[in-house]
Amino acid sequence: MDDAGALETSAVRALAARFGELLRHDRRRSPHTARAYVATAHRFLDFMARHRGEAIGRYALLVIAPVDMRAFLAARRAEGLGASSAARELSAVRAFLTFAAEEMGEVPQLPRTRAPKRPRTLPRPASPGDAIALAEDAGEAAAHAWIGARDLAILLLLYGSGLRVSEAMSLTARVLPFGSTLRVIGKRAKPRVVPLLPAVRQAIDDYLRLCPYPISGDSPLFLGAKGGPLSPDLVRRAVRGARQRLGLPDSLTPHALRHSFATHLLAGGADLRSLQELLGHASLSSTQIYTGVDAAHLLDVYRHAHPRA
Repeated sequence: MDDAGALETSAVRALAARFGELLRHDRRRSPHTARAYVATAHRFLDFMARHRGEAIGRYALLVIAPVDMRAFLAARRAEGLGASSAARELSAVRAFLTFAAEEMGEVPQLPRTRAPKRPRTLPRPASPGDAIALAEDAGEAAAHAWIGARDLAILLLLYGSGLRVSEAMSLTARVLPFGSTLRVIGKRAKPRVVPLLPAVRQAIDDYLRLCPYPISGDSPLFLGAKGGPLSPDLVRRAVRGARQRLGLPDSLTPHALRHSFATHLLAGGADLRSLQELLGHASLSSTQIYTGVDAAHLLDVYRHAHPRA
């Protein structure tokens, strides 16, 4: 490598180092994420040097072609990288190329490359007993009785009606008084009707009775400690604490309660089309992934219960 090539190599390595500083200090990324992104940037630079047979300088980063990106991803997949990890690697390279262009005062021109298709996976469903225990423990651990009643009501609603956390947080007092069903506004402002089990209605009624703040009109149904809208992060925090105290797996998140709702309905004989309506999925293909979860659950039960398994 001549002196000019060595200087360009040094400059582009320094660019990768500044990329890491940007991620850590300006973007507030974790040290682990920043290290991973910088490592990917260096891998990409090393690959491009081998791929083109010459040192890669700063200005070469402005003209990366789709074929270069595809070749890089193919090489990484050949090394055993999975689809999800390859997609993250592609995201890191794009972020680095964007940073490099902006550092040189240029408009980023990113190559159009489709990320590897990721397998569709779902968290392992909770058993009915674990779902109820999680909700009850979160309620009992709250600092105030009304907040405990609120957390219990929310988690029972997620499991009993299959709501997303965002859907539960968007409910207002206009859903009152309750009947046997609840009208929910889901993604893309799509309304749907979900069942409201007696135990869930009772939990919400208990919360409303204990809540020290007025709940009427367009005010949120579930309020924070100071009477304002409740943050979904507080629900996730309550679940995390209950999960740790009960020794339940990290996969048991608020959203996993919705998946458990779907899986248990399917195991109980619900058809996919009805399940699609209850979950608010735009297409049946989104609902069909639950058939795989249910089969895995049944196989697990068989392996643990059958004496010959």
